[in-house]
Amino acid sequence: MALTGEQRRQLKSLAHHLNPLIQIGQKGVTDALINAVDQALTDHELIKIRFMDFKDEKHDLADVIALKTSSDRVGIIGNVLTLYRRSPVEEKRHIVLRS
Repeated sequence: MALTGEQRRQLKSLAHHLNPLIQIGQKGVTDALINAVDQALTDHELIKIRFMDFKDEKHDLADVIALKTSSDRVGIIGNVLTLYRRSPVEEKRHIVLRS
């Protein structure tokens, strides 16, 4: 599902107060990191990830993470990536996107 501009703005607004749940450090994007991101998206739908290292490669790595977790890249501000993945279980959906 591709996000519209309005939906991205809505998600950025919702993510503004969130703290990063995951940090990308010296090891970079590993299977363990992908599993942690996947679990965080399952639990929260909307998460932030902080790049502690690999700051020059953050845009490429953000695309890799989004692809491997089947999520949408909401945006990158500074060294913080915001991702969204709609919960497949309707009862667990916290976010209702405007269409």
